[in-house]
Amino acid sequence: MEIDEEKIDDAVLALLWLTLHDGDRAWKGFDWGVMDRLHQKGLIANPAGKAKSVVLSDEGLRRSEELFRALFMRST
Repeated sequence: MEIDEEKIDDAVLALLWLTLHDGDRAWKGFDWGVMDRLHQKGLIANPAGKAKSVVLSDEGLRRSEELFRALFMRST
């Protein structure tokens, strides 16, 4: 069985939306490999540093909310 890193990245990006604060910051307590990939895709600012949160780009904010709704919201 092979791990689909794209699905992992999508799930983490969705969970970043759950921890948003100050408009565009999210707690960065996720796997560093995933965070680096999200940074390389332009969805978050560089996660390296002492801050415990990371800034999401405009595209990262849009995509994280979209993924959160698709993965974790019930249909009504």
